[in-house]
Amino acid sequence: MKRSKVNEILREADAFIKSHGYVMPPFAYLSPEALKATDHAMIKERCMGWDITDYGQGNFDELGLFLFTVRNGQVEDIKNGSGMLYAEKIMISREKQLSPMHRHFLKAEDIINRGGSKLVLELFGRNEDGSIDRHSDVTVPVDGQLKTLPAGGLLKLDPGESVTLLPGIWHAFWGEGGDVLIGEVSTVNDDRNDNEFEMNIGRFSKIEEDEAPLHLLVSDYDTWL
Repeated sequence: MKRSKVNEILREADAFIKSHGYVMPPFAYLSPEALKATDHAMIKERCMGWDITDYGQGNFDELGLFLFTVRNGQVEDIKNGSGMLYAEKIMISREKQLSPMHRHFLKAEDIINRGGSKLVLELFGRNEDGSIDRHSDVTVPVDGQLKTLPAGGLLKLDPGESVTLLPGIWHAFWGEGGDVLIGEVSTVNDDRNDNEFEMNIGRFSKIEEDEAPLHLLVSDYDTWL
């Protein structure tokens, strides 16, 4: 993905987020130079900040996701059973833009439609070996009530509605009828190690530097900070 495309997505996403009354934290708007000059150790260590992915496939409009990690603990907190055991993200799924089928080994998450159009999730359970169970019903909590769907069933959430996905639940999602602002409240988020995709794809994008970055992505931190 070209950096110019990343910058374009950042501007569009920021405008969409603001249109729904969500206020980003101040560190979101630091330039690369300003971020580097601050005490950024916790931001870098916990992968907080902007995250735009096309899953390495070069087709963001059809296969991609915008994310911003607002806060995050560390895997060590989970292992120790104390400390900052949670994370929060704000995301945008564009109309018919697929976030591909995947599951998490550790993370439990609430996926919340914060505004915009419908959020559609395709859901599967897992077999004992962790693979997708394409035959059994899957039951998930939806705003405090259990809902059962057939394997591969589509759960459609209107603004304000949410679903809880426990570790192992296979899920893909996209916007229907327009773009969707999505909140995620979860246990500690570890995008480098806690995703298993059905497709043979990567989690982060390779960036082609055709212009200066507006803001750094979390995937930039190791090389820029």
